[in-house]
Amino acid sequence: MDARLLETLVCPLCKGPLDYLKDSQELVCKPDRLAFPVRDGIPAMLEEKARTLKAEEVDALR
Repeated sequence: MDARLLETLVCPLCKGPLDYLKDSQELVCKPDRLAFPVRDGIPAMLEEKARTLKAEEVDALR
């Protein structure tokens, strides 16, 4: 993912920062416990496309 794009993107729900997980190709919002997929370099920033993270997954990111 382009670093400048990552600096610009925020969670569509809470407008908070996102963490990019390169291995799983996801943008993660820790407060909302959502992971938005990135396919072919394009983030899918729709709530219905996101997967809900388990509490232990969020804890592992801290």
